[in-house]
Amino acid sequence: MDEMEEELKCPVCGSFFREPIILPCSHNICLACARNILVQTPDAESPQSSRASGSGVSDYDYLDLDKMSLYSEADSGYGSYGGFVSAPTTPCQKSPNGVRVFPPTVPQPPPQHHLLGQPGSLPPIPRNSCITCPQCHRSLILDDRGLRGFAKNRVLEGVVDRYQQSKAAALKCQLCEKSPKEATVMCEQCDVFYCDPCRLRCHPPRGPLAKHRLVPPAQGRISRRTSPRKISTCTEHELENLSMYCVQCKMPVCYQCLEEGKHGTHEVKALGAMWKLHKGQLSQALNILSDRATEAKEFLVQLRNMVQHIQENGVEFEACLVAQCDALIDALNRRKAQLLTRVNKEHEHKLKVVRDQISHCTVKLRQTTGLMEYCLEVIKENDPSGFLQISDALIRRVHLTEGQWGKGTLTPRMTSDFDLTLDSGPLLQTIHQLDFVQMKVPAAPMLQLEECCTINNSATLSWKQPPLSTVAVDGYILELDDGNGGQFREVYVGTEMICTVDGLHYNSTYMSRVKAFNASGLGQYSKTLVMQTSEIAWFTFDPTSAHPDIILSNDNLTVTCSSYDDRVVMGNSGLSRGVHYWEVTVDRYDNHPDPAFGVARGDVLKDVMLGKDDKAWAMYVDNNRSWFMHNNSHTNRADGGISKGATVGVLLDFTRGILMFLINDEQQGPVAFDGIEGLYYPAVSLNRSHYIKTPLDLPGRPNMKTPLNLPGSTS
Repeated sequence: MDEMEEELKCPVCGSFFREPIILPCSHNICLACARNILVQTPDAESPQSSRASGSGVSDYDYLDLDKMSLYSEADSGYGSYGGFVSAPTTPCQKSPNGVRVFPPTVPQPPPQHHLLGQPGSLPPIPRNSCITCPQCHRSLILDDRGLRGFAKNRVLEGVVDRYQQSKAAALKCQLCEKSPKEATVMCEQCDVFYCDPCRLRCHPPRGPLAKHRLVPPAQGRISRRTSPRKISTCTEHELENLSMYCVQCKMPVCYQCLEEGKHGTHEVKALGAMWKLHKGQLSQALNILSDRATEAKEFLVQLRNMVQHIQENGVEFEACLVAQCDALIDALNRRKAQLLTRVNKEHEHKLKVVRDQISHCTVKLRQTTGLMEYCLEVIKENDPSGFLQISDALIRRVHLTEGQWGKGTLTPRMTSDFDLTLDSGPLLQTIHQLDFVQMKVPAAPMLQLEECCTINNSATLSWKQPPLSTVAVDGYILELDDGNGGQFREVYVGTEMICTVDGLHYNSTYMSRVKAFNASGLGQYSKTLVMQTSEIAWFTFDPTSAHPDIILSNDNLTVTCSSYDDRVVMGNSGLSRGVHYWEVTVDRYDNHPDPAFGVARGDVLKDVMLGKDDKAWAMYVDNNRSWFMHNNSHTNRADGGISKGATVGVLLDFTRGILMFLINDEQQGPVAFDGIEGLYYPAVSLNRSHYIKTPLDLPGRPNMKTPLNLPGSTS
């Protein structure tokens, strides 16, 4: 019951209702609070037409009072009393339960004679007073009765009383002036709880009070709850009890209101009957609201579970992110070590080359210096003959040594600079572009059943992604079984979310499902949808595949030809399973031509007689006899031809793999063809001498004069 507490508090004072009254807008307010928020308006500014009280305003009359509202929800916390010049602009207050209310107005000093009234009596209501509902902000001009014109909400008062009693830890004495003591008894006649001292002082067991029945407090609480309800009196006729209900004004009234008041011409009903009716309506509304509340509780449980899952997934995702970043840092450190190894190798190589060159130059320089010193000593000798004996050799050695210091010898073989430059730009760009990508597979699509349907032997399926799914989808895969409980096969792959599949078997039950995919993989399948194709094949002539000389009319049910050469036209539905029978009627037959009737593949030749190629199986007939023809082979000539008004029937039985023909309900020749399997289209070839109409795949067995051993139904 804790949730109900806010319903039991006044929107002005924020405390439990005390003597609540019902405003015409159906909101409640304490009687004392209503006096506090009254606003007095000048006589000149109060239209008489808007004066009303709680008992005199219907739902329809009250709509006009919106125009006099002293408060607008568009205001920013202040109520501007537009139109009432003498009323100052005052700030808006806010009650403890969050409802904005008007502040108490400073009452005008009453006339002197009011000060001498009875002690404890409330000051009178000023004339032209206006009250504004603190919840819906609708305003109302009071009539001469003031707040007495509003009905008291005794039901709400009783609910508040029971609620407060149920919340009280212990019943307190109602007569203790300070710090009420715990009650020990309750007088059923006085309806008062007493402690022992107050009972002895205020309710002595003598005199008239001796006959009163005193009961324990707990029993008194129960007797209060079960005591008969108080009879409400009329606000206009205080001595009359409310006994009827005005349907038009939607309020209880008394008999005097019906005889003298404005309710005399209104529709009224018994108060008890309307009480039961409204209780029933409230109960029904509460049942619906209870269902919504149950759904809301389940939804809150779902949201709380989502909070828990989000927290768990957040911790897991954060740990995964840290692990991935640490892996990147480890990879960078490993690459750093590899690059440092290369730098060290380059460093050692440069040092080795330079050191080798230093060693080599040092040896040659020592040899050159030795040779120079030796030559200088030789030059110092004064023996010409001895000098000449070795001078040639020394000169050659000097030239040879000088040649060894030739070009490139005194050039460093290695530079001191490192020619390695780290290309970190792409990696830095990749790091800056490092972001989250969708790595989850899509959720299972939802089939839109209201858009899925079957027409003839075609099935249309429509689907969508779940409402809260944020996973990217690259496309969808639609799968159907073979119509016989076999394995599923893919019939569509693409980005569209609606697909029509043609060429299915008639009278077959197909299972269908769809799944989504993206770069991360394939998602889950949707729920499986069962679809039933038409039991009977309904088809017309197909203008899209017919020869250009073919002329169609009557919604493609009638066909003729503009050429003297034979031209082929097919039906618009393919047949591949079951037993099918259809008839065509010859409306015109001139000069005894040879029309052909039968079945054909989708790629049959359209400019020759039906049956001339290996894509058609047909019977061609004149006015006297007929032949069966396939791949230009004529077989089984039979007597009996056609004329104007003749009916040609075609029976295609896939269960036995045969094709038969009838003329005017009689079988024409033997079984024309056997071994029939695959996909076939009804077909006809004709020229300008024929006029054929009404292809029809008839349900049931055809009415044949000659009995045939045929199945009893078609599909």
